[in-house]
Amino acid sequence: MLEEYADIVVVGAGHAGCEAALACARLGLETVIFTMSTESIAMMPCNPHIGGSSKGHLVREIDALGGEMARCIDRTFLQSRMLNQSKGPAVHSLRAQADKAAYSSLMRRTLEMQDHLQIRQQEVTEIITDENNQLTGVKTISGTIWHCRAAILCTGTYLNARCIYGDVSIGSGPNGTPSANHLTDSLKAHGIEMYRFKTGTPARMDGKTIDYSKMTRQDGDIPVVPFSFETDPDSVQIEQMPVYLTHTNEETHRILRENLDRSPLFSGEISGTGPRYCPSIEDKVVRFADKTAHHVFVEPQGRETNEMYIDGMSSSMPEDVQVAMYRTVPGLEHARIVKMAYAIEYDCINALQLNEVFEFKKIPGLFSGGQFNGSSGYEEAAAQGLYAGLNAAMKLLGREPLFIDRSEGYIGVLVDDLITKENHEPYRMMTSRAEYRLLLRQDNAELRLLEKGYRTGLVSEERYQKFLKKKTQIQEEISRLNTLRVGAGSAVRECLGKLGSTPLSTSATMAELIRRPELSYQALSVIDPERPKLPFDVQEEVNIEIKYEGYITRQERQVEQFRKMEEKKIPADIDYDLVPSLRNEARQKLKEVRPSSIGQASRVMGVNPADIAVLTIFLKGKRR
Repeated sequence: MLEEYADIVVVGAGHAGCEAALACARLGLETVIFTMSTESIAMMPCNPHIGGSSKGHLVREIDALGGEMARCIDRTFLQSRMLNQSKGPAVHSLRAQADKAAYSSLMRRTLEMQDHLQIRQQEVTEIITDENNQLTGVKTISGTIWHCRAAILCTGTYLNARCIYGDVSIGSGPNGTPSANHLTDSLKAHGIEMYRFKTGTPARMDGKTIDYSKMTRQDGDIPVVPFSFETDPDSVQIEQMPVYLTHTNEETHRILRENLDRSPLFSGEISGTGPRYCPSIEDKVVRFADKTAHHVFVEPQGRETNEMYIDGMSSSMPEDVQVAMYRTVPGLEHARIVKMAYAIEYDCINALQLNEVFEFKKIPGLFSGGQFNGSSGYEEAAAQGLYAGLNAAMKLLGREPLFIDRSEGYIGVLVDDLITKENHEPYRMMTSRAEYRLLLRQDNAELRLLEKGYRTGLVSEERYQKFLKKKTQIQEEISRLNTLRVGAGSAVRECLGKLGSTPLSTSATMAELIRRPELSYQALSVIDPERPKLPFDVQEEVNIEIKYEGYITRQERQVEQFRKMEEKKIPADIDYDLVPSLRNEARQKLKEVRPSSIGQASRVMGVNPADIAVLTIFLKGKRR
């Protein structure tokens, strides 16, 4: 039997596995990453884009912590847009169409060139523990034992994966890659609870057979705003590829309704739970029966391919039904399918089994990240992989773990939701899940999290010094604008008139003018000739911080209350059976989750305010 050695083993090389492995290796730990196929490293088996509402926030936060996703998409995008610009800055979010092949290739190359990291194409079949259930290694399908001090499971949608459309059921991972069919049994043998989830993907069409004249063209932003705070904005001002908008209609819906009995989703062939917020087209037709049309986005998949992604029409219908329904869509009447739409079922875990650093409570040394944790989406996966990787590394290096709470980042919201709430469907990040979203904007991710990335060691000294300079520029400019007064002279009157703003009757500070809804920092440059020349991102931050100062201050007060609850720690060895007057449901849920603080306990499903009051009184008595 062959025996190998590494500090950390990462199982899976999707978006979570790549971030986890890079983080560990960059911190000097000998790391090996296992993949079912080297051709599927950082593969995008479903949608061809990175970012979007709330997901763009996650990508920016990954970048602020020293992760790779933002840098990779900045070098491989086809089109970029800032979403929700008609709304407030809290929900502005970048979304970029990706060249799927180029993204995967670049990320693979990044892994290959990274010191302390090796790639292995092989299936991991078992986890190995000692008599105390401490992880000691993993075993591969060939029988090789890899001894390690920690392992991170980032298996995505590969465990016991099955791809389904109509009567066709193929035991494979996404895009025809091999499935991993042995690890689930090993995890169950170690007492890990498993779920069965599903997701879906639409057909891919031959672009030269599509009639784009019947669709609405959507172009990218000019200028392009990069995802990574490190990317030079001039480097991303490239020729962009268009996306096209079309729609389903009553004929599409009729075909689907008449064939629902042939849908694996409704026939019982599919047992896994799918994402409520990203339903298949047949599910949409049933759930939203009053809708006569649904948006369909026709998106490019790369510069070197004609293949187009039919976003909004994922399905598991039989082939003949798929052909019929797609051809009812304006512009797709004569389009040829390159790849059929399909659903994929896979095994994942109940994330309540993880602690705050994504380590299994039952198996010290075993960490977990990505869709294996019961979430969905490339961005959620990458964020979890980075978080799990950093915390595994911190443990082996004997350093303090990385914690991000709900008031510090969308990653904190994501982690907290997964480990405290029962998720009976794939979890998806949304801006509405963040209570403090005005503080957690995509533009200030660096200001919120880069210090943490620097302390872990993933952010370089050079980048940190640039960040400190940026932070100083913002603070000094805000201070200057709060003290700089402008009079009601003719030049000011003329400027305000052109901008549709009420003239001044007395002098006012520049900050007071910026707070007017119709004005902005940039628009007032003509009456502020002495202002320093600042980068665009600094100007943007100054404008937002001044314009929304009142709302930001109010939310900061709410965060103070939140932190008081988080600081009320619950002993790890507490016996909930000794807490009097605690309802049975709350007692059961608290035993299962074992929250670390009163604040976290208050977010556990099945625990109400009365239970929290009882628990707080009990802990005060114990402390006395």
